[in-house]
Amino acid sequence: MIHHNMNQLVLTLDPMLGNTLLSHQINLGELTLEIDARHIRGACETLRDQAGFDQLTDLCGVDYSGYGAEDGDPWNGERFAVVYHLISYHHNLRIRLRAQLPESDPSIDSVIEVWPAADWFERETFDLYGIIFHGHPDLRRLLTDYGFIGHPFRKDFPLSGQVEMRYDEEQGRVVYQPVTIEPRILVPRTIRKDVFKRSNNEPGHSAAAEDNA
Repeated sequence: MIHHNMNQLVLTLDPMLGNTLLSHQINLGELTLEIDARHIRGACETLRDQAGFDQLTDLCGVDYSGYGAEDGDPWNGERFAVVYHLISYHHNLRIRLRAQLPESDPSIDSVIEVWPAADWFERETFDLYGIIFHGHPDLRRLLTDYGFIGHPFRKDFPLSGQVEMRYDEEQGRVVYQPVTIEPRILVPRTIRKDVFKRSNNEPGHSAAAEDNA
């Protein structure tokens, strides 16, 4: 199953996946398969056993809130999604899977028994996005602190966070308190090259330096 053409690869994978394959996209030479989230584990087993995609290289969450709105083309799919990046070493192929999840129930089956490498990827996605992976043997937070409230990669999570920590000398320990940073909108700063160019009278100026600027 060697395919240098992504359209040929789709024709090969389509009958394997059946109704679990909802759609596909080919952008910049990369293939993305839209998978029915209810059947993600079965689809992954098929891709591993029948198509040779034996390695999960990455798994991450996505929050599509507000996506495309600035360009006048707002996202019309589900708010959340889980994205899987797979590689077949034998066929030298990479593909991407995406399973969309509703905001009301952002949960999906774990694929840890298909690819053990999914373990910490799923924990990270749970921690940052609040997506539940059914069947994961140890679905604990991975990056945030013990007792952390919320999921910081969700678009509605405040940039300054909910709480802050400091060392309390009277108590002799680290304590948490409501965040004291005022919310603000960061505006990208435009850096103009001409501001940094040296004038002809400044030390170190030379024609060569100006040409290289």
